[in-house]
Amino acid sequence: MLLIGIVGANLLAFGLFAVDKRAAIHGDSRIPENTLLLVSLLGGSPAAFAAQQLFHHKTRKQPFLTRFWMVVAFQGVVAGGWIVLGLPLPTPA
Repeated sequence: MLLIGIVGANLLAFGLFAVDKRAAIHGDSRIPENTLLLVSLLGGSPAAFAAQQLFHHKTRKQPFLTRFWMVVAFQGVVAGGWIVLGLPLPTPA
């Protein structure tokens, strides 16, 4: 279940960054930065980073980049703590 959630978050993040880039080009309504960051926080940061690089989107925007890298650092701390504490991965019921 965890893997499905992470894959889903990555697909959603990639799609949202693509849609937001298109909206930026065409002057349409944009996706709020907090939405992009929340999806990244929920596990979509790898795809969010890939989309940033592929679409050249949000690669120079401060404070968005600072907040994005804070999300990635937080995820690293959580994952590292999980490993150091020897906690088991969640398993389906």
